[in-house]
Amino acid sequence: MTEQRLRIIDANLNRAGEGLHLLEELARLTLDYAELTKQLKAMRHEIVRGDLAFNKELIQSRNSESDVGVDIEVPGEEGRELPIIVVANARRVQEALRILEEMSRVPDKTLSLDPEKFKKARFALYTIERALLSRLLRRDKIGLLTGLYAIIDSQQLGKRKHIEVAGQLIRGGAKAIQLRHKLDSKDELLSIARKLKNLCSENSVLFIMNDYLDIALAVGADGLHLGQKDLPVKEARKLLPIDMILGVSVTTVEQAKVAEGGGADYIAVGSMYPTSSKETARVVGLEMLRKVRGVVSVPLVAIGGINRDNAGEVAAAGADGVAVISAILGAGDVEGAARQLIKAFEAGK
Repeated sequence: MTEQRLRIIDANLNRAGEGLHLLEELARLTLDYAELTKQLKAMRHEIVRGDLAFNKELIQSRNSESDVGVDIEVPGEEGRELPIIVVANARRVQEALRILEEMSRVPDKTLSLDPEKFKKARFALYTIERALLSRLLRRDKIGLLTGLYAIIDSQQLGKRKHIEVAGQLIRGGAKAIQLRHKLDSKDELLSIARKLKNLCSENSVLFIMNDYLDIALAVGADGLHLGQKDLPVKEARKLLPIDMILGVSVTTVEQAKVAEGGGADYIAVGSMYPTSSKETARVVGLEMLRKVRGVVSVPLVAIGGINRDNAGEVAAAGADGVAVISAILGAGDVEGAARQLIKAFEAGK
């Protein structure tokens, strides 16, 4: 084998290992993304490992002092944001793996490298890159899933306007507003959703659309929320933009595992208590919330019968936020009710 070929292999093994390690650290320490961390670590070890004799050859072939590429800098590499860093390093690794694949195909009796190993890793990284970038782009939105997640149910508004009640909730401290709407035509629903989306955007509050994927896409909602009888979470995740969050309601541990595995960014567990908002809701209680908290890593939003008197114990049981309808929409002072509920929830934390 020529020394030049050894230098190419050595340089690209180093490049792939460095890029994979950076992606692994982002998955682990920035996103707390256990599954991707595991995949990236396994890939890195599979790619860079080799026997001692081979590594001695590679190291001996190095000549960093005379490498003409050492001092080459490309404009725009400084001050990059994390999503760009992810893309840049994923592409760096993919290019290195392609080079290693081609070098492995060159006939050489002194070297036995498996080109299919590098090809398989390259294609796996395409999928990992998308998953990592998706989670990173949704990270800030996911971070708002704390405290009060207010649900505006059109049936409980009476003669009040959606936009007025939403404004009161926002002033009261709600960080997310979901629109649950079972009435009227899609035209009317689209108009309401668009107004709420604009108001939420102006106030850095999440706007989540319940059930209707088409409306969520049409107004550019921050997220979509689905029930167990709606579109399967895996299919919804494929259809949603890469930066739109997805929430799923569950009543069991198994449903929670499926939701997280399918790409849910948060999980709503309930009903915590009997609720007048949904009389057919199954009450699973705080114990189910604790069980789900023990098996998933995404944020949990507790729902069902929550008010200022029990919000603290829900927080203590592991909820990151509380989804509330009646306790706020049924109050004479919506803004004040929101503040009191948030205060009770934070006290439980």
